[in-house]
Amino acid sequence: MSDSDLPTFDDVVAAAQRQLGYVRETPVLSHGAIDAAAGARVFLKAECLQVTGSFKMRGATNRLAQLTPKERKAGVVAFSSGNHAQGVARAARLMGMPAVIVMPSDAPMVKVEGVRADGGEVVLYDRNTESREAISMRIAAERGAVVVPSYDDKHIIAGQGTAGLEFARQMEAMGETLDHLICCAGGGGLITGIALAFERLSPQTKIWAAEPEAHDDWALSLEGGTIVANAPGTRSICDAILTPEPGKLTFAIGKRLLAGGLRVSDEEVRGAMRAAFRHLKIVAEPGGAAALAAALSRMPGEMKGARVGVLVTGGNVDAAEFAPVIAAR
Repeated sequence: MSDSDLPTFDDVVAAAQRQLGYVRETPVLSHGAIDAAAGARVFLKAECLQVTGSFKMRGATNRLAQLTPKERKAGVVAFSSGNHAQGVARAARLMGMPAVIVMPSDAPMVKVEGVRADGGEVVLYDRNTESREAISMRIAAERGAVVVPSYDDKHIIAGQGTAGLEFARQMEAMGETLDHLICCAGGGGLITGIALAFERLSPQTKIWAAEPEAHDDWALSLEGGTIVANAPGTRSICDAILTPEPGKLTFAIGKRLLAGGLRVSDEEVRGAMRAAFRHLKIVAEPGGAAALAAALSRMPGEMKGARVGVLVTGGNVDAAEFAPVIAAR
């Protein structure tokens, strides 16, 4: 891997231009009750209100916008538990190209239906016995299609990083500067893209990864200075961020720019989902609420009393899963 394989701040800026007309600027929200519970001033960027209900539209749009006319005709293939799938399907429809999405058979139905609603062809697989990468490569070879990775891709990382570009500029417009920023981490495309933006626009801000306590590959990798994979079979309700390990490109950025990892329990995630709904009136899916869970339950002492940014990254959760979480006391 060479430096040319890694995105830069200028790539993030260029991605923002390609996204015009496809991606919306999401709001920054706050609430006194959340500040009190966290013991800090919390500024929450609601990417759950993004097109398709998650930040994934950002990276998908930036990647697909750079395909050649020949590549667009053959279409794209993506593999995802749902949010990247929906982002690719929507971007492909808007840009007039076919899309095949390889999804686990236990993916939330709201995400599967979202892909199909945008004209995406869904291929289901068993995440315990089959390789989504192998299935995607086979389909791409058969159709001459381009595989669009969910995170370990220069253009995807740059595209996701526009959320950080927006966040930093929104804070500046408010006359505020973040001391810390917490973002969930699966493969790492979003958090490392954000880190590239903040490195230039708000270099004093420390960036922290949030992830399930039993699926803590980013925390372990950052602590050890090398990529560490999760043990086979580790599970969590945070389906959107259950990747096996950090990506090679994303970890190359993350080990330089991230401050560390914060681990959260599934019950703390449920509490964050309730807090987001009660106080901010937004729907957060489990993986999308991981960073808020860390802010409410697992913040290190250095964050107390500070200005803390939080990304709520997605709101695509099945009603049958969401309702009992919200109803619980």
